[in-house]
This record gives sequence, structure tokens and C-alpha cells, in this order.
Amino acid sequence: MIKKEPRGANPLEGARSREVEHRQQEEEEAEEAGQYVHVEFRNVLRDWRQGKDIIRNISNLLRMEARDFVDASVNSNSVSFRVAPTNNRGYNSTDVAKRIDAMKQDFEATIGLDVVSVGVGNKQRQLSVRVQRKTMHFHKPAIFAYECDWTASTVIRMQHVLFTQVNPDNQFIVVSLVCGILVALIVATIVLILVRRHARSKEKLHGLNQPDSEASKDYQDLCRARMAVKGPGTDAAHDKGRITSLSRESEQSPSSRSSTSSWSEEPALHNMDISTGHMVLSYMEDHLKNKDRLDREWEALCAYVAEPCDTSIALKTPNREMNRYPEVVPYDHARVVLNELSNASGCDYINASSITDHDPRNPAYIATQGALPHTAPAFWQLIWEQGAVVIVMLSRLTEGGAAMCHRYWPEEGSELYHIYEVHLVSEHIWCDDYLVRSFYLKNVKTGETRTVTQFHFLSWPEAGVPASTKALLEFRRKVNKSYRGRSCPIVVHCSDGAGRTGTYCLIDMVLSRMAKGAKEIDIAATLEHLRDQRPRMVATKQQFEFVLTAVAEEVHAILKALPPQPSPLPQATPEKPEK
Repeated sequence: MIKKEPRGANPLEGARSREVEHRQQEEEEAEEAGQYVHVEFRNVLRDWRQGKDIIRNISNLLRMEARDFVDASVNSNSVSFRVAPTNNRGYNSTDVAKRIDAMKQDFEATIGLDVVSVGVGNKQRQLSVRVQRKTMHFHKPAIFAYECDWTASTVIRMQHVLFTQVNPDNQFIVVSLVCGILVALIVATIVLILVRRHARSKEKLHGLNQPDSEASKDYQDLCRARMAVKGPGTDAAHDKGRITSLSRESEQSPSSRSSTSSWSEEPALHNMDISTGHMVLSYMEDHLKNKDRLDREWEALCAYVAEPCDTSIALKTPNREMNRYPEVVPYDHARVVLNELSNASGCDYINASSITDHDPRNPAYIATQGALPHTAPAFWQLIWEQGAVVIVMLSRLTEGGAAMCHRYWPEEGSELYHIYEVHLVSEHIWCDDYLVRSFYLKNVKTGETRTVTQFHFLSWPEAGVPASTKALLEFRRKVNKSYRGRSCPIVVHCSDGAGRTGTYCLIDMVLSRMAKGAKEIDIAATLEHLRDQRPRMVATKQQFEFVLTAVAEEVHAILKALPPQPSPLPQATPEKPEK
């Protein structure tokens, strides 16, 4: 039986209608493929790893593969991911969101967190509400229903749902009305943004004029230590020398710097007995005197190969331009991962490595390269997210006409690096070999502030060593005095984040172990431990020999400061009774 077309129907219009419906279906599928699933929690996530575990639990709960969820992001209290179109269950983002919501209780019991909401939207968490379209036939003109979706970034999107067929005579009126509403909303949004920016700038200036006294306590301690050792006649001379712009410190020659410090010498903190100190000192001196033994040990260190040593992430096309030197990049397993949602470039990469000592969960150092002009915002994001309060800088801005590090701080006043505002509080030359800067760091997105102290060592040439160990050892004591009692890592950098950075970290790690009472010290094995986490740490044999010399001198100073051991009292001979 042949089905007849309704009277008056045009076959050509029916084919066009089916083509339009097919095209709309393809557009909806393409839009769905770019949607992200957003899961928000009542609790604050500890770190990136917890977020990744949550995403893995979602895949297990839905009986999907971990690789079915791509482009994962972790925020403070939410996770986001995109569902791969070719997954083993044939789900899209909406399907996954609905199933997570349906299995909410099982999901919460598995991860131990309270789920606030589950939604689908774009990468910036602009959640879209999908409404099933229905066609209803009325005798009245067509009606459009509009729904405004306000997001965190004050972006207004309007979605319409067609309920009836539009009368052609009324289309122009409806379109004009819609355009007028959209223009009014856009103008209102722009005005609101400008008003907020103006209010935020006024708050910023007010906050900088009223610094937090509690946050600057560490730096005030350093200032008091400086004033305690100044003579009465040194103020004028120091003030006169302070007039010279410190922004030109990179132009001065390293050879013009002496190792004489204006700090009072402090005894090294230690928990080492005399026998251990003499044994370590004998070991160091034997290596320094026996050049053949030192050469053999350095050759063995040069032949050492770290495992694992994959650097594929650092060498990806978008990340290559963020590396100062292509041969010094972080290992994948030890690199510092930034929050891409807070990053100016929208990525999670920075040329920086976590360096651990005895506790793999808490890095002791962050070894990183000297900042480039376009990576300065990422450097301050690294400082903020790692909770760092101390920066150790071991290179000048330029050496021999070559750029070693971009100035990532303002010469005066404040400067904004993406969402991180840096205010230079003070800059003091404590001695000829190093200076100290104090910054107020503010996250303008959250309004939180923090004090960061930068210790800048000036007399260490590239691929070389300081003229003496005394200045560097005193510098290290001042760094540790400011850092004492903290649980966050120290951020250490030179130009490549490996040669001078590795030398400083090796000296500090060995001496810290000794101060905690370690009985055995193997500097070569400790260096291999550092190179397991970042390549090329301690670049030359001269730097390795400098480490031995510095450790030996510090041990000698510790032994010299130890109280003398009491000599055993002679036993009294009993007197013989008189006969």
C-alpha cells in the first residue's frame, strides 16, 4: 500500500525540513562533544592527586575506562573533565552527569565527600541547561521563552525554546525585541565590570598603605639583627651607599665583590657529636687531597642515569617556549603542576622540579629556572600555590652581556602578574655578597596576602663557584633563620635551575642531615638522589669540589663551637694507715 502525501504538501519542502533537522542534530552532537562535566563538592580538595583519584572513582563507578575522561582539571572544590566521544559505553557528557547524579549516594560513600552539584558546560564552567524541544500548535502567534544563565564571569547567555510555529508577519518584531534585550544586557555587563575594577583598584591602594604587621614579622627580625651589629658611625655611610639604584646590581662585576659580611657571625645549629664530626671531616679532607679519587667519583656521577627520566611533557610544542635552555627541563614524575584554571596561559606547565629529602610527600626545595618575560606570572603562581615564603636567587639578571633571569619583581611600588600583585616593600644590601628583598604578594582574585622574602646572592658566576665558602655559608644561615619552623619548600633558582641551584641544594641538604644527627654522610649518593629528581644538578666538577670544601669548613666550625669534653678526673689513691 502506497502512502500518499497530505493534500497540499510539497515534497521538496519535506526534504528540506528533514535536511534541516539532520543538520541541527549534527550541530548538537558537535556541541555535546566539547562539553565538560563539572562536579562541585562542599569540601575543599587537598591537592591535584585527590582530584585525579575522584575522576578515577567516577570511571570505576560508571564501569568506564580512565582514558574515557580527558582534559581533566582540578579546582579548590571541584573537578572537571570532558568525555571522549569514543568511549566504551557510548556515553556523552550529559549521560555521565545524569548517572553521577543518580548514583550520588554511592559516589559520596566511595570518595568520602559531599557533592553539591553536577552539571555540564564549557571549560570555564558556564553550565548550560538543556531543555527538550517540543512543537505545540496554537492559533495564536509564536511565543519564545528566554532563560538567562548568569555565570561567575558575568557572562549572560540566552537560550530560547520554540513552542509554536512563528507567523512570518511577526518575525521582524520578535527579532528586533531580542536584539534590543541583548544589547541592553551587554552594556549593563560592561558597566558593572568597569565599576568593579575601579572599586578593586581603590581597595588595592588602601591595602598597600596599611601592611599587616603580623605578616612582616620575619623581615623585621632580620632588620633588628642588622641594626644590632651596626656601629654608631656606620649609618651615614650606609645611607649614602643606599642611594645608588639597586636595579643596577647586575651591571657590577663579580670580581669587585668581596666575601666580607656585615652580618654578625652566628654559630651553626647542630646536633652532632665530636666523633661523627671528626669522621665526616676526615672523609671530606681525604677526598679534597686525593685528586685521583675525586676524579673517579666525578666520572661515576657523570655516567649516572636517572630512572625514570621521561621529559615528554616539557618538550611538548606549547611548553618548549617556556624553557630557557632546552637541555635542562623537569622530569615528568617530578615536575611542579600548576592549576591550569588559574594560569595566564591556561596550561599547567612550568620549568620547575620538586626536590624531596627524607619525606617524599613534602618537598624540601623547588628547583626552577630563572624566569623568562612571559613566564613571570607562572613563577608567582608557583610561589603562591606551593605556599613558599622564601626565594633563593643565585644569579644576576645579566652576566657577561647574557640574560640570566628576567626581573620578576617591580623596581619600585607594585606590579600585577596576571592575578598576583607583587609589592616591593624593601630592598637592603646586607653585605657585598648578597642582598635581601621583601615583597607583599596578593592574590587579587581571593584578596589573600602573604609576605615573601627573596635572598639574592650576587657573587656566584655562571658555571663557576664563589670566591670563598664563608660568604655562601653565612648566606645559607640567614636563609634558614628566616625559613626556620616552616613546612613549605624553599624556591631556589639560578639561570637554568640546575648548576648553581643543585650546588646550593646539595650543601644545604647534607648540612641539614648532619644537624639532625645523621651518622653517615655520602655526598655522591646524595647528589644522585638530587639528579633522580632534576637533571644536571651540580654542573661541573669544580662545583662538586666546592660542595666538599663548604661541608668540611662548616663541620670544622661546628667542632670548634662544641664545648670541650671534660677530661676524666684522676682517681685518688687511698692513704695507708699509720702504724
